[in-house]
Amino acid sequence: MPYPYTITASDMRRINRSAVLDLIRREAPISRTEIADRLDVSLPTVMRIVDELIEQELVLPHPDTEFSGGRPRSLLSFNSAANVVIGIDLGGTKLFGAVADLSGHILHEVAVEQHETTGDASYRQLVGLIEDLLASCRDDGHTIRGIGVGAPGVTLHQEGIVTWAPSLNWRDYPLRARLVDDFKLPVIVDNDVNLAVLGELWFGVDDEVQNLVLITIGTGIGAGIVIDGSLYRGAHEASGEVGYFLLGREFLGKRYDGFGAFESLASGTGIAERARQARNGQPDGSSLSAEQVFDAMRDGDAWAREVVEETLDYLAMAIANVSVLLDPEIIILGGGVANSADLIIEPVLRRLDGAIPVAPKLAVSRLGRKAVVMGTIASVLHHTVDYYVVRRPS
Repeated sequence: MPYPYTITASDMRRINRSAVLDLIRREAPISRTEIADRLDVSLPTVMRIVDELIEQELVLPHPDTEFSGGRPRSLLSFNSAANVVIGIDLGGTKLFGAVADLSGHILHEVAVEQHETTGDASYRQLVGLIEDLLASCRDDGHTIRGIGVGAPGVTLHQEGIVTWAPSLNWRDYPLRARLVDDFKLPVIVDNDVNLAVLGELWFGVDDEVQNLVLITIGTGIGAGIVIDGSLYRGAHEASGEVGYFLLGREFLGKRYDGFGAFESLASGTGIAERARQARNGQPDGSSLSAEQVFDAMRDGDAWAREVVEETLDYLAMAIANVSVLLDPEIIILGGGVANSADLIIEPVLRRLDGAIPVAPKLAVSRLGRKAVVMGTIASVLHHTVDYYVVRRPS
């Protein structure tokens, strides 16, 4: 096994700076003395770090002061409004991009509901969207900290290479290098669901939650995993590819070169395809969407109930597998299919009652389509300030 890493003096400074910045971000206004007490770090160390963060325009003095019976203490704020991130959710069929400050406040947004592109045409559409967003904030006086893009497939985040995105027909696509060359700004490229779960961690769930899984159900199905406050990527950066779950013997011994077995059945695309088969020869059967299938079930259509009930069976099995393997504090559902949560949450939990040791807490994303953009804020900040997350083995 590899030798354990040692901590250099520069690493320790980055760890302390990350801790100070995160505490200010979450709990400002706060004094230097309280930061030192809360983090068990010397006051001179905190003062030096705060001076650096003020110089980097990440922290600024708060107009109020704190009185605790002695000398008044100056307070600090997180300088979220002066810094913005360009965040893009590059979906297989949809695009959503926004300019957001570091507190998650969206200043400008653009949505493309059906981009219908693949290959280099998808890249050109992405560049056009980024150019529109940059133009919208060019004269606002904000510091653009970087661009973050969530890609719908397995992505090597350090290299910024999308190794396989079937919905875009991208293989080993050097997305980060191309964007850096075009825009001359810091760029992060990551799997879209990894970014979305970071968004949930920072802006969606309660601060106490440190173990969560986000399952997105849209064109495909994917999961983002956070363990002890850190994103889990896996040995090949392919963790969370739950769309490839094999939920029955009938799926063994087959090749799935594009979408996986689970998502071929329970993604928006899979639900629509099974609905078309169920309505073979009936009017409008060829143009059904997953949303229309759930609406038809609400209207009492028997064919829709059959399709939805089967979908819920597969979804319950997948959620059970995730729950017993990782035991997260919460499993969050996102993506277009999660808009029908009224027909999903309780039926899935009923299917799992008594079948697994601990039933998961199951909820719908609070962030919705903005989750990836919110995650780019966290990721760009992590990459531009050498952010560290430290955890002690239990």
